Amino acid sequence: MFLSRILAIYISRLFMISVVAVLASLTGLVSLFDFLELLRRSASRPEATFGLIVEMAALRVPWAVLEILPFAVLLGGIWAFWRLSRSSELIVARAAGLSAWQFLLGPILCAFTIGLLGIGAVSPVSAALYARADTLEQNFLDAGGGPLALNGGQLWLRQADNSGLKGGVAILHATGVMMRNRVLTTGPLTVFRIGPNDKMIDRIEAGNAKLLPGAWLLANARLLVPGQMPTPPRAMSLPTDLNVSRIQQSFAAPDALSFWQLPGFIRVLAHAGFSTVAHRLRFQALLALPLLCATMSLVAAGFSMQSSRRGGIARMIGGGVASGFALFMLSQIAQQFGQSGALPVLLAAWAPAAAGLMLALSLLLHLEDG
Repeated sequence: MFLSRILAIYISRLFMISVVAVLASLTGLVSLFDFLELLRRSASRPEATFGLIVEMAALRVPWAVLEILPFAVLLGGIWAFWRLSRSSELIVARAAGLSAWQFLLGPILCAFTIGLLGIGAVSPVSAALYARADTLEQNFLDAGGGPLALNGGQLWLRQADNSGLKGGVAILHATGVMMRNRVLTTGPLTVFRIGPNDKMIDRIEAGNAKLLPGAWLLANARLLVPGQMPTPPRAMSLPTDLNVSRIQQSFAAPDALSFWQLPGFIRVLAHAGFSTVAHRLRFQALLALPLLCATMSLVAAGFSMQSSRRGGIARMIGGGVASGFALFMLSQIAQQFGQSGALPVLLAAWAPAAAGLMLALSLLLHLEDG
């Protein structure tokens, strides 16, 4: 028991060092290509200085870490187990009466913990910095003024109608949208209030509006009800669950929200009538990250623990890298199908990890038990 514990700690430490080294190398490589792409896009933008491009590339580093984490676990695990096989340490462990399942428990737990740290600690940092980088990119590199076009643009918005019938929605269309000191103001605003049976109840025409906490404040608003005369202009209040951040985030990429923010924001989007497919898919993909990392460690072990005396090590390692890349591509394809609605969100997020786990277990059972 004491020997197995010491050996598990030794293999786990070697595994963690290898994963961290590979993760740092891959992150540096991905960040370099990202920096070159941002530099290319800034060539025709004099206002996008070199320092700003460096800042944007640096802000996206945590996001890159989270995206390549499973692949780094795979390559780091292959490197660690290949070194153990080449030095015959795994043969000595087997000669001491330990099975592969015993000395693999440590690396599996380490990989699972890495995934937990990814969604619990890296995800909030990644989301905050990615949102900042996305804002800089929209302001200095994109031709438009951002997803909302808040600089004098227009805004179409849908929200739950808390002042009408239960289950109704309110559709808002505003022009002259401006953002000043984190306060959203509009020019002429039209509100279409629709009941649960998709029948329009009434319409509100306002001269201008301001988004306050918990309500839209409408100035010079007239209520138009079918079959009745319009009401005189007056100030009105329209309850809302939205605020400036939620409006901006509803148009932003799900990557700009952390694992802890996604559940509450999904509920707000669903209540307001927005599509939640992309955000639910992102949440489930993050939730599956620890299992995917543990699966990658098993795939790495299955393809790299063969004794070097048997030959074919290069072929086995190449098969492991190819399998990991195929699993990565499968996850990307499944997410695209999930976003399009062709696959259920749960299946699109969890199927790649489950498929990789079945592959790894089958290979290890074949190698260990014949």
